Amino acid sequence: MRKPRIAIVGAGLAATPHALALSELSNEVDVVGVVGRSPERIERFASTYGFPVGKSIDAVLSDSSVDGVLVLTPPHTHLELVEKAAAARKHVLLEKPLDISIARAQRAVQVCREAGVNLGVVFQNRFRPAVQRLAALAKSGALGPLAYAGVDLRWWRPQSYYDEPGRGTYARDGGGVLMTQAIHSLDILMWLAGDVSSVVAATATTTLHSMEAEDFASAALTFESGAAGQVLATTAAFPGFPERIELIGANATAVLDGGHLRVFFQDGRVDDFSDPSSSGFGAKPMDFAHTAHRDLLKDFFAAIREDRAPLLTGDDALRVQRLIERITTSKGHRQ
Repeated sequence: MRKPRIAIVGAGLAATPHALALSELSNEVDVVGVVGRSPERIERFASTYGFPVGKSIDAVLSDSSVDGVLVLTPPHTHLELVEKAAAARKHVLLEKPLDISIARAQRAVQVCREAGVNLGVVFQNRFRPAVQRLAALAKSGALGPLAYAGVDLRWWRPQSYYDEPGRGTYARDGGGVLMTQAIHSLDILMWLAGDVSSVVAATATTTLHSMEAEDFASAALTFESGAAGQVLATTAAFPGFPERIELIGANATAVLDGGHLRVFFQDGRVDDFSDPSSSGFGAKPMDFAHTAHRDLLKDFFAAIREDRAPLLTGDDALRVQRLIERITTSKGHRQ
């Protein structure tokens, strides 16, 4: 079958793991060009990874041989790019989040559905080996019915990270730690524990950062299954620690610390599994392997070839953004 042909839109902070992954997938996809608003940055990025430079986004979308676009631009630009791509009948793989508001996120999902094109979202952590192992246990029933599911994300970002123009603002990013960092863990939480029926929460900007949006959030959740839940997320915990996801079931408790999964069964068995991949929890946001990105991209390209939906869709991302909105609006925001 013909390899899908895709274009890359944008070459910012998130582009490096995608480029490394695409280089490994050259037998499965053709990158036809990189386009963006900064010619210098695009030229530098394209030359580094051996990709051609495209003329413009409009030229890419008007090319009938192009199957899809990989959008790596800031969140506030997503909807307009998705609308253009959907109108041109191009599949879209979008860096998280969908966009900066629920209304814009819903519109992005809607236009792709109406156009009959795939909308995939980059929640690469679902493809990490320890997460896959945890998901297999949870979905097989091995843990038993869940009584509790929680996320504890204590990361660190120095002030210089938020001094970048637009970083941590509502206008560009749509929020702070929840939309930019914790969204990955919240996706896994909802994937394994289901939808949330109630939220009691608080968010704040701590004295450790000068920024508009939150760098701290905590929430007590109740899932539709009846399980209790908890979320703690911050980028103010120096020097940064691996995120923790915990599931307490009738048969076992599973604790995922970064890439280290331990499952404690009530019959005395202990399942111990380690995955060396990291999540960029410290001062270097991109300090992690690109293998999960590679596997996510591989699935998206296979979905194009096989005329099916990707494993991660716009609807998945919309569920998570709705939860984030409920957390951030539950009790307001303190600065």
